[in-house]
Amino acid sequence: MYKPIPFFISSNGYGMFMHSSAPMTFDFGAAYDEATTLYLGDDVLDLFIFLGTPKEILEEYTALTGRGSMPPDWSFGLWMSRITYDSEKQAREVATKLRKANIPCDVIHLDTGWFEEDWKCNYKFSHTRFDDEDQMIKDLKEMGYHISLWQLPYITPTNELFEEAIQKGYVVTNFDHTLPTEDAIIDFSNPKAVTWYQGLLKNLFDKGIDAIKVDFGEGAPYRAMYHSGKSGKYEHNLYPLRYNKAVATITKECTGENIIWARSTWAGSQRYPLHWGGDAEITDSAMAATLRAGLSLGLCGFTFWSHDIGGFTQKSPEELYGRWTAFGMLTSHSRCHGNPPKEPWKYSKEFTHLFRKSVELKYSLLPYIKEQSLKSIEKGYPLLRTLFFEYPDDDTSWLIDDEYFFGSDLLVAPIMKANTTERRVYLPQGTWVNYFTKEELQGGTWYTIAITELPIIVMVKKGAKINHVPVAQCTRDID
Repeated sequence: MYKPIPFFISSNGYGMFMHSSAPMTFDFGAAYDEATTLYLGDDVLDLFIFLGTPKEILEEYTALTGRGSMPPDWSFGLWMSRITYDSEKQAREVATKLRKANIPCDVIHLDTGWFEEDWKCNYKFSHTRFDDEDQMIKDLKEMGYHISLWQLPYITPTNELFEEAIQKGYVVTNFDHTLPTEDAIIDFSNPKAVTWYQGLLKNLFDKGIDAIKVDFGEGAPYRAMYHSGKSGKYEHNLYPLRYNKAVATITKECTGENIIWARSTWAGSQRYPLHWGGDAEITDSAMAATLRAGLSLGLCGFTFWSHDIGGFTQKSPEELYGRWTAFGMLTSHSRCHGNPPKEPWKYSKEFTHLFRKSVELKYSLLPYIKEQSLKSIEKGYPLLRTLFFEYPDDDTSWLIDDEYFFGSDLLVAPIMKANTTERRVYLPQGTWVNYFTKEELQGGTWYTIAITELPIIVMVKKGAKINHVPVAQCTRDID
């Protein structure tokens, strides 16, 4: 499980946080339909109970476990990626084509193939496929791009770092000091291991890299011993938190910015933005499940969140990719990633136009997004919110998981079904203005709303001030 956070909010006006990294089970009425039953694999119960509205509960929970910090402006722009750009030629080509196509973009991400052997991360650029990575990084920065790199905490046996990590005691071991898996797994409970690992990342930041993808981390061995003196019983769930912190800390030291791109997490990781949803399938149901996952994570105090736009597992169907792009641009952070192709020009001209318009919508809304982000981190709120988070007294709002608030003033309803021209949307009490058509509707009921400019429905709370800015090709060029 990527994000096993032992916290929940009830519609009965309370929230609970089980403060333990030991294994646990939350039984919401399965065994006993009149009770929520919590099972904990530990001798001590440290349980926090919060009372109030969802906002009040989350504010108190994040006062205890921590709140997010503001990521850099450029991180709110488009991240273009796939699995994987594996050469300097490919990186330069996609960067150039984005600019020629007038598609705003701020980040080029290099995934599993920027080192010599695919997936074998030694923290060194391949010298057979990257002629001069330093010059490439410089040139891309002049074009307004930032560079993100993939890595993982598992060291394969043929990796040049394998023996060093073992000999210096930087890895997780069995109780007999053998390895619990074929790979050597960095032990982030060991301060010396953290320092060694951060040194590898510092070399990349010194080259001008801006962000690190903090992949994996959810599979820390259970039956193993860690430097902390604890077994995997306690360290398995703590591993993502330690991993996130290690990368976030060195990133801040080297760049002065609050940014990682992490998959696994635990309670408190919201202090180290940001996290994405993992490897989604390329189906309508996967798109809907992705939104549910993001809303759930937001209710655990994570202000910022992203996902693989279009799905990860195979080539994205054009129609699905178009709907998912419109949805993805109205989340805090937006990254196109997955099996190739992900570049819009690999699809039809109509799709490229739709893709550009979706991206331009986000860039035009950046003042609103930044304003709402600052307000959200102040109280520990998510930027992507369930309807009941804003309207807890509206019974219908508690039943809806395919709409959301983007900040406090924009209600968004993604198009979850293929080849449709409209969708049913529930609007809470109040007056709502269609963002695209300017039509006003009275809330407290359901409407069937037609799709217009983009494959998504966006409603604005009447009276809200939604600040915009002229679209530029990167955030560097936006005032």
